Amino acid sequence: MTSVPSAACSDTDLSMGSRKRRTGTLVVLIAAHNEQQSIVATLRSVVAQQRKADRIVVAADNCTDSTVARAKSVKGVTVFETKNNTHRKPGALNQAWRRYAQKAELIVCIDADTLLEPNALGDWEAEFHANPILGGCSGKFTMLVGDDMNRREKLLVRLQRAEFSKWTDVALRRERRTSVLAGTACCLNNDALHEVMERRPSSGPRSVEDGPWVTSSMVEDFELTYRMRELGWETKVSATVRAYTDAMTDLKSLWAQRMKWQTGTVEDLLAFGLNKRTRRDWWQQGQGILAVVIRVLWLTILVASIALGRFRMHYWWLLPTVLFLTNDIKQSLRIPNRDNGDVVVAALMIPQELFAYMRAGWFISSWCKVLARKLFGLRYKDGWAKQERAEAGRRTRVAGQLAATNVASDTALANAA
Repeated sequence: MTSVPSAACSDTDLSMGSRKRRTGTLVVLIAAHNEQQSIVATLRSVVAQQRKADRIVVAADNCTDSTVARAKSVKGVTVFETKNNTHRKPGALNQAWRRYAQKAELIVCIDADTLLEPNALGDWEAEFHANPILGGCSGKFTMLVGDDMNRREKLLVRLQRAEFSKWTDVALRRERRTSVLAGTACCLNNDALHEVMERRPSSGPRSVEDGPWVTSSMVEDFELTYRMRELGWETKVSATVRAYTDAMTDLKSLWAQRMKWQTGTVEDLLAFGLNKRTRRDWWQQGQGILAVVIRVLWLTILVASIALGRFRMHYWWLLPTVLFLTNDIKQSLRIPNRDNGDVVVAALMIPQELFAYMRAGWFISSWCKVLARKLFGLRYKDGWAKQERAEAGRRTRVAGQLAATNVASDTALANAA
């Protein structure tokens, strides 16, 4: 396959540079570390695709449970155990890509706790063949609410469903453009992966020697997306591919996950600097800081006015609340597979507001951590390890929810097995 024009070309040049693309091979890569409870359901959703994958590879990374045995039980799957990998998911993907996928046309990466609807691979392939400068295409994500979850777990899942729904709608309004090809479920042009690898510096913290995924970032998918965009590739969210992923069902694991995401994003943005490719991400960071400031000021003024006996209730104060509430309810109606519980959570407003305060907490904490490291040389613990420890207890209780849920049709999954 030919390479995309260099980053020096204009967007117009790229769009005009037509290439006759061939229908090549499509390889699915799944990095899995101790995913025995969800790996079979994930693999069955891949095997049941209408457009069959040419190869399905599970990169079992330092597993101490039955992930390998369960993955091998699914017919048509190649199970690869990583060798001396200390770089977690990026390292596992690099090893699997180098061994099984370097010559493929398209690479689909999904997490080991994600389910794809049966149209996913075929729709992704059609989109890449229609757009010769498409570097990557992410799925539209949502979570599933399990029947045997308790009320607290269901509430947390619904809050995350609403959050992901908003993220998806924002991308769709922006002509499906995205700055993160989420590793949860995405399809990647192998030409773009090769070019990213070839154009990386030969040394330094952002160099990669054995594959396209950088091992020095906690958000390797954000870093990879930036490199593609830097080289002139388009990165988008699919309009038709739906992916179902596991949600965080306790505050500890949710906090650990989001701190890793936010801290890694801040680190990468500081490394990339402010430019035309990062300005929207910097704007989002600015909005996050502003949201923190507004909430702190509002609480301070409210507490001070009550303490001084000067608090007076005015009816017009309710107007912003009504507007926010109306918007949340409207957004809840766009949540995939929504039920009455999603709408009720939005209508109650208090859960959404508490979640916003929590979001402000990991936002400001991540900035403080990164700046403390930059300014004073203070080190913080590995985000990957902290998230893994936080999720360990959760998995024994609720991770089986995803394995018990059939997103694809029962008939398709039965045939796949």
